[in-house]
Amino acid sequence: MIFLFLYILIADHGQFGHTTPAMKQWFESLKSGKGPCCSHADGYTISDADWESNHGHYRVRIPRHPYSTGDVDMLWVDVPDEAVIKEPNRVGRTIVWPVYSPGVSIRCFMPGSMT
Repeated sequence: MIFLFLYILIADHGQFGHTTPAMKQWFESLKSGKGPCCSHADGYTISDADWESNHGHYRVRIPRHPYSTGDVDMLWVDVPDEAVIKEPNRVGRTIVWPVYSPGVSIRCFMPGSMT
């Protein structure tokens, strides 16, 4: 299965097409129990095949390194409960904000329409 992820351009959120000022403000306001999402990490959309839910807990399949490409250098990472964004997802796509130093952790996670 081909892993598909797209880099979110934090400055203008270009991945989601033209964004209104209200949508840009919404992205910039997103936070989890671990803090603000957009101010400390770059977000990625991930396909439904690259995340799963089990009894209200999530895990995601993301690049092992921030500039990895292809399926070879991927790993599954458990999403801490405090990293899950509780508000409704306005774009419908699953978004994850990984942090790559030290190691790999998840700062924020917003489930998509699969849930």
